[in-house]
Amino acid sequence: MAPLLEAAALIATLTFFGAALYVNAVQHPASLEAGAAWIGRFFEPMYRRAAAMQVGLAIVGSASAARAWMLGSGAEWGVGALLLVTVIPFTFVVIMPVNRALLDPERDPEAPDTEPLLRRWAALHAVRTGLSGAAALVMLWGR
Repeated sequence: MAPLLEAAALIATLTFFGAALYVNAVQHPASLEAGAAWIGRFFEPMYRRAAAMQVGLAIVGSASAARAWMLGSGAEWGVGALLLVTVIPFTFVVIMPVNRALLDPERDPEAPDTEPLLRRWAALHAVRTGLSGAAALVMLWGR
């Protein structure tokens, strides 16, 4: 059972990391090049879709890694689970105020603070990318 849980944890964690890395390295910078007004309108539908996917991946990845650790896989799986599950409270506590500001239905996408908020969001999202990448590396080390 542990090898299947390890595989599920790795697939979910690497998918989370790959998606987060893509957003930070490609999508968000390209969107900013298109202009703050454009990304201000794009952010809501992008966020809605990405949030649903990444919450599921974080839960599956961290739960599978934690269960593999409990069944006797190495400590790396427990550490990986902790690193990955950390993205959830980090999102709710640290990133959510920026999300709320960007997703406010009354927000004008061309408001002068849109671009600074989007840049702040990207910096905070990079923390999630780093945590998920670290989780993946630790889990791979445990293989």
